[in-house]
Amino acid sequence: MSSRAVLWRALLALAVVALSLWITLTTPPRLGLDLRGGTRIVLQTEDGPITRADAAATDRALEVLRKRVDGLGVAEPSLARSGERRIIVELPGLRDPRRAAETIGRTAQLTFHAVTGEAKGPAGPAAADGTRVLADPDAPGRFLALAAPALTGDGVENAEAALDTTNARGWTVDLSFRDRAAGDWARITGAAACAAPGDPARRVAIVLDDRIVSAPGMQNGVPCGAGIGGGSAQITGGFSGQEARDLAALVQGGALPVPVTTVEQSTVGPTLGAEAIRASALAAVIGLACTGLFVIVVYRLLGLLATVALLLYGLISYAAVVALGATLTLPGLAGFVLAVGIAVDANVLVFERAREEYAALGRTAARDLRRPVTTAFGKVWSAVADSHITTLLAAGLLFVFATGPVKGFGVTLAIGVVTSLLTAMVVTRLLADLALRLPAVRRRPAVTGIAELGRLRTRLTRRVPRLTARRRRWLTGCAGLLLVALAGIGVRGMEFGVEFTGGRVVQYAADRPVDADAARAAVTAAGFPDAVVQTTGEGDVSVRVKETGDGEQREIREALTGVAGPVTVERDDLIGPSLGSELRTHALLALGLAVAAQLLYLTVRFRWTYATAAVAAMTQDVLLVIGLFAWLGKPVDSVFLAALLTVVGYSVNDSVVVLDRLRELRRRGGGVPLTDLADRAVAQTLPRTVNTGMGALFVLVALAVLGGDSLTDFSVALLAGVVLGMASTVFTAIPLAVTLETRHPAPAPAPTPTKRRRTGAVV
Repeated sequence: MSSRAVLWRALLALAVVALSLWITLTTPPRLGLDLRGGTRIVLQTEDGPITRADAAATDRALEVLRKRVDGLGVAEPSLARSGERRIIVELPGLRDPRRAAETIGRTAQLTFHAVTGEAKGPAGPAAADGTRVLADPDAPGRFLALAAPALTGDGVENAEAALDTTNARGWTVDLSFRDRAAGDWARITGAAACAAPGDPARRVAIVLDDRIVSAPGMQNGVPCGAGIGGGSAQITGGFSGQEARDLAALVQGGALPVPVTTVEQSTVGPTLGAEAIRASALAAVIGLACTGLFVIVVYRLLGLLATVALLLYGLISYAAVVALGATLTLPGLAGFVLAVGIAVDANVLVFERAREEYAALGRTAARDLRRPVTTAFGKVWSAVADSHITTLLAAGLLFVFATGPVKGFGVTLAIGVVTSLLTAMVVTRLLADLALRLPAVRRRPAVTGIAELGRLRTRLTRRVPRLTARRRRWLTGCAGLLLVALAGIGVRGMEFGVEFTGGRVVQYAADRPVDADAARAAVTAAGFPDAVVQTTGEGDVSVRVKETGDGEQREIREALTGVAGPVTVERDDLIGPSLGSELRTHALLALGLAVAAQLLYLTVRFRWTYATAAVAAMTQDVLLVIGLFAWLGKPVDSVFLAALLTVVGYSVNDSVVVLDRLRELRRRGGGVPLTDLADRAVAQTLPRTVNTGMGALFVLVALAVLGGDSLTDFSVALLAGVVLGMASTVFTAIPLAVTLETRHPAPAPAPTPTKRRRTGAVV
């Protein structure tokens, strides 16, 4: 590499690092509700009697909801439209989802009516002329006959909750009308003042969503026809302070143009979110420290430089997440940490190849240590690009087809993959080039870590394992494992989480440990025999039921209080059955498209035989992980889906590296049988496979042990996927590729025409 090229690379790296550091120090991250606590509500607009719930109507509903949420007094709320009919509402710090859903989800049709008299009983819907009969809130069992609406909520300019200390009316909602509406209000009250004292017609009814919330009567001092001027009114009704504020928010926001229904609702306590951040951060630090130490022990100086590059990778990728405004969720945080394994893989691939080049160059390499490293970077580019692109395909499909936290996982994984490519091919290369120029390093080649092949590589070079000679045995064994996994899926079945089945999961926290049998018996006695009750030794109780009503949840909470003492809600997730069916469809679609995209890309980059072998090994890994979860009875939820699609990327990534080496060896094979070349490809890439797998395992084990309940199943799935991915490359992908290539050999390349040299020509 020339000095000018080194200078430009250095300037580029410094600029990126400086920008990343500035963003990290000046821009706070946007945390998901599972990390900072709060309530997340997903609403779906429905067709009204005369209005269709299209994108335009949903946008209008979004603006009304935004005004209502502002009235709730929630700090930094987030509202966004998802698709044509979905509205996602995030309310940080709000831990009462029932009140929030009731307040912001109501239609809130506010109308003002003249009272025409009393009625004997309730009537049906409003008549064609707008008249109706509704219950009087001031006198239970009494009904008022109302005239057609004379004024609607559109005429209200402002609504505020106020404590009436002057007239001892308690909490009220004070209204102020716009100019024209103020005149209508004066006419309504003026007509009511003409009725005799005690006559119901002397009252004016204020109706919200077909319910009288207040029916104030005209004071005796108001003259007939004069009405109440000033453009103001007051709603009374014995409200509490919170009820008055909620009503004011509804009135201030106005009426929704179309009805909305709640299809998903989740609540996370701030304590649980803080614990998740602390556990994930600790797992990340320990996992990265172990990974860095392992790389330094194996690759010495270059390993130290790679560890520095990994730290810069963490800085750059975190800054990218913050700069893009991506929401960092718990699965996203795990994906961010997991991408370290991909960054380690690119560095290990270069270092192992540099060891080969050093051994091939002999004394020439000792005189110029940069040459084998530069050659290695050039030769591994194809494998690095292919492995990163295959992982990006999975991340992209997650972002497009997944929802909620899984989408955030796809974003952070994609950012991690791109950053890995930058740090490995630019930062690590720059640091290596600068270090290998030092005279002290040039005098001691052994300190670089590339002057020897390593024990495993030396042993494999002396005796190449004859794996492909027994390829039928390996394929038969893999088929047997696959049958065991499929048997688990068929016999035990899949324990789908609430996200896919619909229902409600509430996690409670008690002051003391709770016996699982006692908690289960209490919930069953409360009338929920089908509830799934799980406990931990720290006093946490998780209850999953099909019923989604708040009344049922209160009954369950009271039942648990009887056996565990006072309990608090740490997490509350509600998924409607229609949304659960939609999530299942999207999950299968994302998985199917991931397999198809991997197959198409690898067919273009290699041959269909290689692509089929890699995708078959990946499909086997996915089914084995699913079968493992089926036998263990683990729940299958959106976080598991994120882990499964990560297994897709990791498995193909591992197979691509070995198949890329096999393709290279065939190009310069010189008549060596395909089985021998395949064995050599495995032997030459096995150290890289082991070292990369160890780097990923350090992080995953730390997440499994320290990441808490939220990440345990996620880490178990990825641990199984990493181990199976390493094994399937050797025992499934390579044997299957050799078998397919033997039965369907590639056509011989056409001979390249050579120019005939003329006598006396200048060459």
